[in-house]
Amino acid sequence: MALENTLIQDKLIETFDTNVFNFQQERDIFSIETSADKITALILFLKNDADLQFNFLTDLCGIHYPDNELDRQFAVVYHMHNWIENKRIRIKVYLDGEKPEIKTISNIFLSSNWMERETYDFFGINFIGHPQLKRILNMDEMVSFPMRKEFPMEDSGRTDKDDRFFGRTTTNC
Repeated sequence: MALENTLIQDKLIETFDTNVFNFQQERDIFSIETSADKITALILFLKNDADLQFNFLTDLCGIHYPDNELDRQFAVVYHMHNWIENKRIRIKVYLDGEKPEIKTISNIFLSSNWMERETYDFFGINFIGHPQLKRILNMDEMVSFPMRKEFPMEDSGRTDKDDRFFGRTTTNC
């Protein structure tokens, strides 16, 4: 029996009721949303349910949405894979912009350890209960999180980026 989106959705609604929502097929991946306080239970259910068997965490990453309302400015996205049925699922959790935090899943998937550290390092999202949440790629001395969209893309004071140097002037000579 193939693992269909309707079966996944029905099982999740039966178990989590309104705590799982926004079900949609995005290209070749089935996507859902949940709240931060339900992520541990949801990940465990997807992994351990005999019918679902999403037993591989493919990726975990962060996103910054600075234009969203304050309680949805950050997101953590989990990609899981059922190797038996070759089915993928994406779980998105929105977090507060002032204090983005969520429980770690490093006790469920050991591979999430470094993924959570990378997400912390670049976005400043705190993974509560993580065994060693510290910077993994950036210098420990950094006080900012470089993937947050809090700074302009270019330094307006740079002279080496002047369009005249690259033949991109709007005036004719």
